[in-house]
Amino acid sequence: MRRVAAGAVLLLAFTANPSDALPQTGAPRDCDRVDHLRVPGAEHQQAACLGELTTAGTVASGHTDPADWAGLTPKDLSVPSGVPGIQIDGYFPDTSTTNTHHGWNHDAQFVIRLPDRWNGGLVVAGTPGNRAQYANDRAIADWALARGYAYAATDKGNTGPGFHRDGRRPGDAVVEWNRRLTQLTRAARGVVAQRYGRPARRTLATGISNGGYLVRWQLENHPELYDGGVDWEGTLWTAEGPNPLTFLPTALRAYPVYAAGGAGASRAHRQLIAAGFPAGSEFLWAYHDRSYWDLTQRVYREEFDPDFDGATEAGTPYCTSGTPGCDADYDYANRPARVHRAVERVALTGRIGKPLITVQGTLDVLLPISRDADVYARMVDDAGRGGMFRSYRVEGATHTDALYDTFPDRLRPLLPCHRSAFTALEEWLGTGHRPPPSRTIPRPPGEDPVGLLTDCPLAG
Repeated sequence: MRRVAAGAVLLLAFTANPSDALPQTGAPRDCDRVDHLRVPGAEHQQAACLGELTTAGTVASGHTDPADWAGLTPKDLSVPSGVPGIQIDGYFPDTSTTNTHHGWNHDAQFVIRLPDRWNGGLVVAGTPGNRAQYANDRAIADWALARGYAYAATDKGNTGPGFHRDGRRPGDAVVEWNRRLTQLTRAARGVVAQRYGRPARRTLATGISNGGYLVRWQLENHPELYDGGVDWEGTLWTAEGPNPLTFLPTALRAYPVYAAGGAGASRAHRQLIAAGFPAGSEFLWAYHDRSYWDLTQRVYREEFDPDFDGATEAGTPYCTSGTPGCDADYDYANRPARVHRAVERVALTGRIGKPLITVQGTLDVLLPISRDADVYARMVDDAGRGGMFRSYRVEGATHTDALYDTFPDRLRPLLPCHRSAFTALEEWLGTGHRPPPSRTIPRPPGEDPVGLLTDCPLAG
């Protein structure tokens, strides 16, 4: 039987159950007045003084959940340490209960981390897929905290493969994602000012996949809250396409024919390539067929077009073409106007108001780059905002960095390219030195695994 793999980024949330109450630990040297910190708008919060804010300490102390970030980073990624400070966990008022962390059974959960040694900046992130608030801890938070940033993340207001049940009308759950990151950013800025006695001099947004989508949306709709952002393979939603509902059905129809071989295999292969799945990525298709394409299509289609399959919720798993209400036969272009209006509620425009850097892999076969980052780059240019935008196409990178462990001879991790983009953004904002022009970054021939895990020069 097919099953959803634990590494799915665009979609999956993990439902581990941390302890009912966050543990308290011994206070580091600079933790005075921790009980006086208040997260504006929070319904509940719990603060702790920690000797270590990175996962080098929070795994043992119970202030993160490894299940949230499982499968998102290469196994040999180093973990920084030596970052004492304050962590605040809590939630904003909400009516949905998909997030079970800490026994709270309450969505709109957040985490805010305030290091003792602060560099004056704040990094805010929304989570990938429908994971919970700790999902970025290994990929983003550890590194940002070690550089002295305060850090905040949100679960986006709903989690798990049933996220589409949240809200009253199509698109409500994704609309909430954007609202929750805006809410958290404002609240985190307030807490930072309380903790350090002055406002953050720089606020940066970043995130992976769905979290990258949030970065784009925030810089288009609330640029006043941010100084810039780094989008790591963000999902592209446009009302007329492309969006995931325009290319995933082709994968559901054509891949089984391609995999079976025989007379129809060549035609099916051409259909997959035409839909945007890049030539040379075929070695990744079987994994994505098992782990991503089917469930992703069904639950996001349910979010925006629940009437397609009638009373059935989120379709029929792995149905064959011709089955009534089968997502393999979904035709977004010919669905009623109300479906397109639902997607339009969350659609991107390219009208960014602050500097943005995008990184995406050329072998991304969940969100093919020709249907995602390449299109968004054109949208930004068409909106007249190209001067504040860079897009780096990373040769050999795919959607999930953990796959680098399986195919080290064919893939490269995207994480070091995100870090290079982040430091380039820092320099852009700090000195005015513009990053290199948008380009394809080639996979270095003969690069050793250590080098691929640490280096990703943006310049040619």
